[in-house]
Formats: sequence, structure tokens, C-alpha cells
Amino acid sequence: MARAEPSLRHRLLRWLLAPLLGLLLLDFGVSWWTALRAADLAHDRALHEIARELALHLRAGPGGARLELTDAAERLLLVHPEDQVFFRVRTRSGDPLAGDAELDAPAALAVRPGAVTFHRQRLQDEPVRVVSAWFVPDGADQGDPVLVQVAETLHQRTAVAREIVAHVLVPQLLLLVLVLAVVYFGVERGLLPLRQLRQALASRSHRDLRPLALQEAPAEVRPLLDEVNQLMERLGHALDMQNRFIADAAHQLKTPVSGLKAQIELALRESDPQRLAPTMAQLYTGVERLSRLVGQLLALARNEPGALERLRLQPLDLGALALEVSMEWAPQALRRDIDLGFEGAQRPLLVEADAERLRELLDNLIDNAVRYSREGGRVTVSVGQDGGEQVRLSVHDDGPHIPPEERTRIFERFHRLLGANTEGSGLGLAIVSEIATLHGARITLEEDSDGVGNRFSVWFPAIRVRAT
Repeated sequence: MARAEPSLRHRLLRWLLAPLLGLLLLDFGVSWWTALRAADLAHDRALHEIARELALHLRAGPGGARLELTDAAERLLLVHPEDQVFFRVRTRSGDPLAGDAELDAPAALAVRPGAVTFHRQRLQDEPVRVVSAWFVPDGADQGDPVLVQVAETLHQRTAVAREIVAHVLVPQLLLLVLVLAVVYFGVERGLLPLRQLRQALASRSHRDLRPLALQEAPAEVRPLLDEVNQLMERLGHALDMQNRFIADAAHQLKTPVSGLKAQIELALRESDPQRLAPTMAQLYTGVERLSRLVGQLLALARNEPGALERLRLQPLDLGALALEVSMEWAPQALRRDIDLGFEGAQRPLLVEADAERLRELLDNLIDNAVRYSREGGRVTVSVGQDGGEQVRLSVHDDGPHIPPEERTRIFERFHRLLGANTEGSGLGLAIVSEIATLHGARITLEEDSDGVGNRFSVWFPAIRVRAT
């Protein structure tokens, strides 16, 4: 069974109403105790008065004290419409004079005239309230008091307590109902901006990335809306880049596809095998160029900023990887009569990187250098460490000078220098820039130290190796 999703409305109501209900229960307990206390005080006075009236019927004689109580007086004092009344009279030595023998004598009551105490006990399987008081019978010595006890059941006391509690709690219950209604209305009213925000978002098109209005939003929600607006801005920027990328890719693919189509049409009309060979060679070159363009488009999409979670970072020796990739490019450099060299470091230079993507970065840098360097020129790949905090990977070429104003745009997609005679898609350096960003590295472009060509450098954070 699926667990219900937590609701902010339910949480607010629970945290607001639960304390109110708890306070109501506490108030009920306090009110009930107070009502019982008030009922006891009122009825204890009446119970004490009955004991005093019984004491007035005590007489001292030669054989000791005796109770002279007529039937009429007994009915008047001891008959109650709702409760049962019991009494007991005993001497100082504990001998019973009259009444119910089951009433217990209080142990803590001092034996002196006028001493009074109240306690509870069970009599005939019912709880009773008992008053115990010492009195001196009429005509007796002050040193020979008599204990008079009167008990009554608790029915009327409980009824009075209930009536008091009812008179106290009914207004409080009405007030609580009013408070619950106000709290519920307040929570609903307070959550209204969130419902309006949900409706505003639900009514929007998936292409509508305008920022959400903050004027009517509560102060607690504005930071969340600010983050949502920033996210929508980033999404809008990403969608714009994607749309531009699709448009540029379609434009770049259109030309080679059109060329291939023309070459295929020409080949279909040609019947002479000898005259067909040049057409097939051009067709092969076009397919190769198209394949490279598609490969670069896929590489660019694979290395966009959203691919960060797919990186497999691990420590690797940048010098060893650069040397390996440089050796793979040596045959192509020789075909163009280009001197491809490598300058390594004296010790391993460790960086945290994805080996596959770092190889792709090197491939594009070296390809760019070999492609744009003059025939018979020089391309050098070097690695080093400057200042101990960063590891540098550089590619030096003998290509055309890149003006300073073009050095930032050269890493944009499909951007190519005006006047460049070499064929290219304008994606290689964009791929390099994306891979460097994924690795937290920065890329720089400067004029080469010998004044000829350019130097592309990628700066990686170095891994500190603990001394053993």
C-alpha cells in the first residue's frame, strides 16, 4: 500500500490543532479536579454541621456518655434524597455508643475537643466521605471527649462537580470550535498563494520559461521562487543553446549531404568504370568528412555540462597519456611533413580525470594543430607543473596567428577564422572547452613563445601526492 504524501496543510493543522486539543484535555483535568475540590469544600461544611448537631444530642450520665436522638431528629439529620448518610459515636477508649461500627477511626486525629479531620474510605462497597470530630457531651468533663463520625456517599458531590465542569467547559468547547474554524480558515488563506502558484504553473506551456512573479508571494516562499526563476533562466539558456546547436548542425550537415547526393547522381549516370573512379574517390572523401562531422557532433553532445554525472574520474598520469596520444598522431603528421614532438616532465604529473574524455581533448587539440599548421611546420605537445598547484598540458603549433579579439570566440561552436583555407567543422575547440569545463580545468590561448603560431594550454588542478 502506497504511503500518502505529506501535505503542508495537514502538517500545519496538526501542529496547530494538536496543542489546542492537548490544552483542552489538560484544562478538563484541572477543571474536574477544581470542581471536585469545590464540591468537597461545600459538602464538607454540611457534613461537619451534621456532626455538630449529633454532638448536641450527647448527654453525660453515671454510666458514661450516651446519644439521645429521636427518630424525627435522625430522619432530619441522616436522611438525604440522593446520598446515604452514616454515623458512628464512640468513646475515647473506642467503645461504640451508637451508629455504624464499620467507620474507621482516623489514626492521625488528636484527642482533644474541637479537633476535626476529613478522609475517604469504602463503606458497603461504595466510596464515602467521612468527617471525624471530638466533642464534649453536655454535662461531661472536658477531659472525656467523644468521637463523632458522619459519612455520606459521593453521588451529589459528583453531580455538582459535573455541573461545574459543564458550565466551565461548554463555553470553552464553543471557543475551541471557533478557534478551529479560524485556524483552518487561516491555513487555507495562508496556502492560497501556493495554490495560485501551482495553477499558474499548470496553465503554462512547456515553452513558457518566463520568471514567476514575486510580488504576491509570501516572504518564506520567495527564496524558493528565486531558485525556480534561476532554474528557468538556466533552462531557457540551455534550450536556446540546444536550438542553436540543432540549427547549426542541420546547416553543417546540409552541405556535405547535398554534395554526396550530387556525387551519387553523377555516379549513377556514369557507365564508364574509368571515369567513375574519380567520382567514387570524391564520394569517399565526402563520406569521410561527413562521418567526422557526425562524430564531432556526438562528442559535443556527450560532453555538454549535463554530462558531469557520467564522468568516471580517477588519478592518471597526464604525461604518459599525452605521450601515448602524440605517438598515435605521428603518422598523420608525417603525411603533412610536420615535425610532431613531445616534451615531458621529470616525474609523473597526476590529475583527476576521465581517461576517455581526456584522450578526446588531446585528439582535438593535436588534430587542430596538425590541420592548421603549415606543411613542414612544427607541432609540440608538452606537459609541466607551474607553482605546484596546477598541471599544464600545452600544444604548440605553427598555424596562422589568431588575433586577441578572436581568442575567446575561437572556442565557440562552429566558429572558424576568416580566411582559413583548411576544411573543418568548427567543433574541435568547442569540444576541448566543454571537456575542460567538465574537469574543472581552464583553457588559455596565447601566441607561441617563438613568435610563430599559437599555444593552447589546459590547466588542471594537481593531485597532491603524500610523501612516504
